[in-house]
Amino acid sequence: MAKKKKQMTQPKSTSDDGLTLKDQLNADVLSQLKLAKQSLVAQEKEQEEERRAKALFEKKQREKNMSFEELLEQYGDQGSKF
Repeated sequence: MAKKKKQMTQPKSTSDDGLTLKDQLNADVLSQLKLAKQSLVAQEKEQEEERRAKALFEKKQREKNMSFEELLEQYGDQGSKF
């Protein structure tokens, strides 16, 4: 005699099946979240732009403070000869 296994089934909730998080949130909360996301993206872009500008400025300052010997080593063979 083989024993029959009982299958445990979980009850399905029919009210939450088709709803997404967007559907459950209030429209005001959703708009606030969208505004917060936009401001964060704008801040990240601004920080990246500032970082690039700072790196370019520092590079120019290093080249400005280089001696003639260092400049000749770095750019000596790249120039055209007259």
